[in-house]
Amino acid sequence: MTDHSTDHDVIDVLTTDHQEARELFDQIVGTTDPEQRRDLSDSLISELVRHSVAEEMYVYPAMRDHLPNGEAAVEEDTNEHKQLEKLMKELEGADASEAAFLETLGRLRTVFEQHATDEEAQQFPQLRANIPADKLVELQGKVETAKKIAPTRPHPASPNAELFHKMVGPGVGMVDRLRDKLTGRST
Repeated sequence: MTDHSTDHDVIDVLTTDHQEARELFDQIVGTTDPEQRRDLSDSLISELVRHSVAEEMYVYPAMRDHLPNGEAAVEEDTNEHKQLEKLMKELEGADASEAAFLETLGRLRTVFEQHATDEEAQQFPQLRANIPADKLVELQGKVETAKKIAPTRPHPASPNAELFHKMVGPGVGMVDRLRDKLTGRST
């Protein structure tokens, strides 16, 4: 029996997340139905929050340890995550039938694209070059597990730190998922 878990690593998972987010952005822009826009944007927000938390928990510590410019790259990425969280919080509160909704979505997409393009063009190749393949596969499992328990809503006032996410994040995630269920929010 072949073990297919080694076919993909953490970089494949993160790249797929980026592509799925791009598709959600396109779907949101492609519909004029405010209810559908809201549902799709709630899904987008949830996916981006989970992705960001998982990166902060497991990928950023690996970047610090293995990349020559790791500390600077993590600091830049963390600042971008803070920008994304603020924009997601703004989008979460915006009326999907108003022009301001699409304007906020556009600003969110711009920051996201800058962040994702930088990761895909620079950081991911560096991670592949500097971290053994088995460690990247191990990180994949950790990232996928983290995404299952991570918050689903933006919390811009919270620290973007590994320890915070590991200690407090699962509780925040549980509360977010309960709120999502009670309100019928798409995640």
